[in-house]
Amino acid sequence: MAEHGAGGRDGAVTEVRAEVRAGVRVLRAAGRPAVPWKNGGGITREIAAWPEGADMDDFAWRVSLADVTADGPFSAFPEVDRTLTVVEGAGMDLTVGGLRTLVDERFVPRDFAGDTATDCRLLDGPVVNFNVMYRRGRTEVTTAVLRGRTPVEVPPGATVLVVALDGSAVLEGAGIELGPYDAALATRGPLGVLRAERRTALVTMRMAQ
Repeated sequence: MAEHGAGGRDGAVTEVRAEVRAGVRVLRAAGRPAVPWKNGGGITREIAAWPEGADMDDFAWRVSLADVTADGPFSAFPEVDRTLTVVEGAGMDLTVGGLRTLVDERFVPRDFAGDTATDCRLLDGPVVNFNVMYRRGRTEVTTAVLRGRTPVEVPPGATVLVVALDGSAVLEGAGIELGPYDAALATRGPLGVLRAERRTALVTMRMAQ
């Protein structure tokens, strides 16, 4: 189900225009196209991916929001690991590799292998998932959901993505204000203090050595 057919007509990852402030790319939610899954189980909106323009077989990492509207299997992604965070809705009852995992708490990242057979049953209607996918052995990724004031550094050689989830957030050092589902992407820092009134995702991605 999830991320099924998430590219354009030719399978390429859709490029989203961005504004740049203080060396930080600001990716507004309003500019993201909604792409239906091939199986009809929902839609996906890409936030960012690397390399830009990579298709679903070639990305090193990809971050998106997925609307899940029906029960069904997740698509398999060979040699890809995933971090899934429910941000809207009651949650899902997942069966991952034959083992049941109840995902009924919002804003709690869950890690699982993208190439393990996974089936989804919605608990009480549609959900929206914050999805981080990355190539196993090629990319190292950490995902955290924060609230309050947090200093944000960009480690050497890393890329940092900040995504406001259920409220606004401000990157004080860069003077950037994010509305719900807006994002900021940086390859150098520091970005100063992140002030998150509600939950905000902080994703750090680094190519494996």
